[in-house]
Amino acid sequence: MGTFRDVRHEPSDRTPALVVFDCDGVLVDTEVLQVAVEAEVLTDLGWPMEREEVVRRWMGRTAAAQAADIREQLGDDGARRYEELSRRQIHEAFDRDLVEIEGVSVLLDVLEEARIPMCVASSGSHERMRRTLGITGLGARFDGRIFSALEVEHGKPAPDLFLHAASRMGVEPQRCVVLEDSVYGVQAGVAAGMRVLGYGSGLADADALREAGADVFTHMSDVPALIGLG
Repeated sequence: MGTFRDVRHEPSDRTPALVVFDCDGVLVDTEVLQVAVEAEVLTDLGWPMEREEVVRRWMGRTAAAQAADIREQLGDDGARRYEELSRRQIHEAFDRDLVEIEGVSVLLDVLEEARIPMCVASSGSHERMRRTLGITGLGARFDGRIFSALEVEHGKPAPDLFLHAASRMGVEPQRCVVLEDSVYGVQAGVAAGMRVLGYGSGLADADALREAGADVFTHMSDVPALIGLG
């Protein structure tokens, strides 16, 4: 397990002008809870689904893209029932069990100490991020710097969301580093011309993240060295 050294982290020539965090699976440990619910509900409704298949199909994509696939498979009535059941069960799981990703708060402290701007760019809605970041106490750390795929025309793996976040933060894309945990998110960051760090201890396969173009890391304590904070 990685640990943060008790040293002052000074920026270098390799340090980005902006660090862009995905939310689910990078800041908050939602993915493992949500994927379990989604696989179970879909199976109960007649579409047999393993957790690994949920990850492959939808992790990192927008809720609208997932809903369209489910509607095509289960029809309108099945899709409505899925939405009702999964939303309630996911909220219950979040309220009961949601925590931040291990080491995230300390990483945010390091970035703040080094005066590196940060923001969130997620496929989730603002409502969802207010809930998950609020439960974990992380919301205030990104106040006014949270961007949703609902603000752009195309969600991940298109680059629109990351380009939108960079533009709103006043930073050129090539000076940004993205932290992602999904293949679709990595693809979006690469397409935006940003360097992408792939969190390899999440649900997505680390090799798949690497193949999509990410520099893979396994603990948040790895990040400072990767972005040139000595």
